[in-house]
Amino acid sequence: MSLFSIFYFLVSLLLYILAIPFILFKSKNTKYKEALPARFFLRNNSSFKESKVWFHVCSFGETKAIKPIVDAIKEEVNISVITNTGYEEAKRLSKNVKYLPYELFLPFWINKQKVLLVMEAELWYMLFLFAKIKKTKTILINARISDRSYSSYKKFSWFYKRIFKNIDKVFAQSQIDKNRLEELGAKNVEVIGNIKLATLPKRTDKFTKLDEFVITAGSTHENEEELILNSYEKEFGKLIIVPRHPERFEKVNQLILDFVKNKEISYHKFSLKNDFSSDIILVDVMGELNNIYEISDAVILGGAFEKIGGHNPVEPAFFNCRVISGKNYFNQKALFECIENYKIVENSQLKDIMRDIKKLKPASLKGKGTIEPIIREINGTR
Repeated sequence: MSLFSIFYFLVSLLLYILAIPFILFKSKNTKYKEALPARFFLRNNSSFKESKVWFHVCSFGETKAIKPIVDAIKEEVNISVITNTGYEEAKRLSKNVKYLPYELFLPFWINKQKVLLVMEAELWYMLFLFAKIKKTKTILINARISDRSYSSYKKFSWFYKRIFKNIDKVFAQSQIDKNRLEELGAKNVEVIGNIKLATLPKRTDKFTKLDEFVITAGSTHENEEELILNSYEKEFGKLIIVPRHPERFEKVNQLILDFVKNKEISYHKFSLKNDFSSDIILVDVMGELNNIYEISDAVILGGAFEKIGGHNPVEPAFFNCRVISGKNYFNQKALFECIENYKIVENSQLKDIMRDIKKLKPASLKGKGTIEPIIREINGTR
């Protein structure tokens, strides 16, 4: 360890001591009651016992992004996370999931692994230093430096140079990111695009594109169908409603029947009539959403008009639909960064947006990505 490493450790210790009262206070919050004690007091958070492929990610979006890689390597992996939402999602991918401890504990917590893959901006000095000390190959994946954060990185380039000294390989999202990363001291940088776009939506059936303007309310939740119906008028176009959960199909059916009563608006359930001939169609079958996105002109994404966290915007953007979401898309922020020309609205604004929906620009994906070079790099270390 260098003098800088010792100094960094001592500063981390001082900050930890000063922060203990705040950490204890925040730990009373239900949202943090598992994550903070695990990260800052190692409660129920022992180190990984077996040497495996180790992924470190921050939260929900980054955890979902590594799923195609985890699936491709076809073996049990270790995953460390920062947030409770990341933890819950990581448990779907592996039984070996831990909260990454505060840096003060990492020198004693890290064991040798086959390879460490760190997602995006999780640039913890002690994490990479002690992974290298334990003779673990280190890889930074999906790396990017945004225009907004570039100046901040440059101000602390002296520090990031020390971090990148312990990173063996970097997979960057773009040539601009590569140039910026190399300026900060990164070596062995390869551009492979955004891995969040490595697995693109697939359709299972092909419907005929309609002559009328089609609005799809996709993956809707409780209260959202009512909001969308109350914002809808027949002249806006056809409205296709696809609830997220099948157990709500009948409730949504009754809601629509009440809405169209005494109105000159036609309606049918897709399970009874396999077409889109009515003004409003309830898709009360599973597995059709991407097929419907392909024939849609606009998509109102559910899960964000209530505090659910939103749903995947890449799917409708892939089919160049106009994309509208509520403001509660906190679980999907990483994926929204992958698309252009989407609209985030307050619930009270939805009717006005639907009135002008044809004027919105279709969404599109920002490039594409591949995970194949990452798979090859992992295979080369096993």
